[in-house]
Amino acid sequence: MILRRFMLPFLVILLCQPALAANRRTAVVDAVAKARVAVVNIRTEKIVQHGNNPFFGFGDSIFDQFFRELMPSQSYRTQALGSGVIIDAQGHILTNAHVVDKASKIYVALSENSRELEAKLIGKDTRIDLAVLKIVEPGPYPFLAPGRSDDLMLGETVIAIGNPLGLGHSITTGIVSSLKRRIQLSEQLSSVFIQTDALINPGNSGGPLINVNGELIGINTAIARQAQGIGFSIPIDIAKRVLADLIEYGRVRRGFLGLIVGEVSPAFVRSYGNGGVLVDDVLPQSPAEQAGLQAADVILSIDGIPLASPAQYHSLVQTYTPGDGFEISLLRGLKEHSVKVVLSPLPEGYELSYTRRVFGFGLEQSSRGMLIDRVDNGTPADRVGLKRGDLVVKIDDVTIKTLEDFNQAMEDRLGQKPLTFTVVRDQVAYLVELP
Repeated sequence: MILRRFMLPFLVILLCQPALAANRRTAVVDAVAKARVAVVNIRTEKIVQHGNNPFFGFGDSIFDQFFRELMPSQSYRTQALGSGVIIDAQGHILTNAHVVDKASKIYVALSENSRELEAKLIGKDTRIDLAVLKIVEPGPYPFLAPGRSDDLMLGETVIAIGNPLGLGHSITTGIVSSLKRRIQLSEQLSSVFIQTDALINPGNSGGPLINVNGELIGINTAIARQAQGIGFSIPIDIAKRVLADLIEYGRVRRGFLGLIVGEVSPAFVRSYGNGGVLVDDVLPQSPAEQAGLQAADVILSIDGIPLASPAQYHSLVQTYTPGDGFEISLLRGLKEHSVKVVLSPLPEGYELSYTRRVFGFGLEQSSRGMLIDRVDNGTPADRVGLKRGDLVVKIDDVTIKTLEDFNQAMEDRLGQKPLTFTVVRDQVAYLVELP
């Protein structure tokens, strides 16, 4: 009788356990269960060259040669950890470019069994900080297809999944506190992020941001380590725009609009109350001319994102690829207008024509490298004293030996001002900042 009295409450508790668990199954639990199978831990190996030579870097002097032989450089392997999300059954993984930067080997671990598989880099863009990997071993794999981020709401609950410190999956929740937060990453580069208060640690970089329906809405990026309780994620709509290019070409192709832009005057900002970007020139037969843009127009926003500097304009336009369209809001005189434009591919030879138009000199390929073959009167190049026959060997920190080197360096810097050119004349190198 005593045993029966004891067992009865115990049996009632056991029978109620499934019901209690079901009551705790929230939308967040369901969303995590749907998404976590597509989240991977990323481990990269890098080979680092370490020189012990205290005179290293002084060129080919006798001291440099002596100490290089006496204390040769050494190489060693380092490891880095991050996160990613599988976006299709073939095993394509979306992550941050900085997670796989300079990696010699890439390994990913799936959530279901933690078994490491080798992956290869398919494409990346450091300006947008996105990369696509592909698992070498054939699939199919569980995946989370990209959703949409243009319908996000302030205060909406979001979930970040990642691999902080290599400890396995970590899940944090928060709310959306800004839909289009602009962050200035450098003097020449800015990006637009989803801002949340979901905790994002460095190891979470590249992992997915999802909504309560388990849909992929962003890629987490740890960029503000000094900011507590603030997380930033690349909107999935930006990732979707460049995804096809990253897979097909290994990089994001630069779209062509045909505008040369500059700063608006402080007087304009004071009188109008907002910033903007001044249209200095509209190139003939360009998408901008076809859309009706004119010199002296002030571009206020692109797809509803306000602009306050040429750097912001170029950073935003580079997230669109040829064939993409967007809406430009502009001020012409005292009247606001909206125009729609569609980017075209960058015209062949545009890098050279852009260099002459903006900086004032032309180039030709020679056996020695890229030689200046003309300097236009009254241009920035003319004012600093560049001459025909000067050899351009670097743009910023990028070495230039061929026309292909030059085109790639300029394509990555279209619209950026100033640029630093290293020019050699009579075996003497000069640093020239233009314009």
